[in-house]
Amino acid sequence: MVDILHRVGALATPDKIFGALTTLDGLAGWWTKDTKGDPAPGGVIEFRFEGAPPPAGFDIRVLDAEPGRRVGWQVVGGPDEWIDTKINFDLAEEDGFTIILFSHTDWREAGPFMHHCSTKWATFLLSLKQLVETGSGEPAPHDIKISNWH
Repeated sequence: MVDILHRVGALATPDKIFGALTTLDGLAGWWTKDTKGDPAPGGVIEFRFEGAPPPAGFDIRVLDAEPGRRVGWQVVGGPDEWIDTKINFDLAEEDGFTIILFSHTDWREAGPFMHHCSTKWATFLLSLKQLVETGSGEPAPHDIKISNWH
């Protein structure tokens, strides 16, 4: 198994970042505008991406949500490479920043799609940082395009 790992610091409180990770409006503010579902633990959130090839997004079950500390998800629908992978956001305060330790784990192999997704996660994590620091992120379809893949 292989993992995607990123570390991003934001000038925002852990609670503000937690809100952007656990509410539909927050998630739509940094990842994709087409977000719906149940963001509570046990619920499933549907993320869709305009112009992406089928299945055009992901269905993610919320595993846990510890206010101001951690959000954990498991992918239950989407491209085969994503099924049963886990996504975690661990939050910690450090020198006036909230550090987001991001992981997308349990990929079966490190192929071209995983490389693409790693870079896209980086752009979306910067969108999250922008959202909590300025009030406006760059969610899909307004995200940075990095290649011919969505």
